Amino acid sequence: MKTYNTTKEEIQREWFVVDADGQTLGRLASRVAAILRGKHKPTFTPWLDCGDFVIIVNAEKIKVTGNRMADKVYYRHSGYIGGLKSITLSDQLRKHPHRVLGLAVRGMLPNNRLGRKMFKKLKVYAGGEHPHAAQQPKKLAL
Repeated sequence: MKTYNTTKEEIQREWFVVDADGQTLGRLASRVAAILRGKHKPTFTPWLDCGDFVIIVNAEKIKVTGNRMADKVYYRHSGYIGGLKSITLSDQLRKHPHRVLGLAVRGMLPNNRLGRKMFKKLKVYAGGEHPHAAQQPKKLAL
C-alpha cells in the first residue's frame, strides 16, 4: 500500500464568496483560514498551498462577543522612537473594516512563506460588492 501525495499540477482551485454580515469575527476567521489552507479537501497536503480563493463581503457588519469592541486594541510601530500607534477595534472597523478580518485570518495561517502565499488568496471588502464576478465564485454558507 502506498501513501498518496498531492502534486502542484493536481491542485484545483475554486472561488468562494462569504457574507460576513452578523458573523462572529473569530469563528469566521478560523473557517476561512481552513479553506485558504485547503483543509476542507481530501487531497490536503500540509507543505503545499492547495487551498481555494475566498472573497469576504460586508466586513463592516461583523460581530464580536463581550466588550471586545472597546477592549481589543491593534498596535503598530513606525520604527522610530515613540512611534507606537494604537487603535481600538471599534475605530478600526469604522476606518478600515477590511483590515480587521485580514489580521484575524492572517494570525490563523502558518507564519512562513507558505502562509504568506495562502494569505494572498484572501480578498476582503467592506461593502456588499466585489469585482470578482468573472471568476464565478460560489456562495459559501458558514
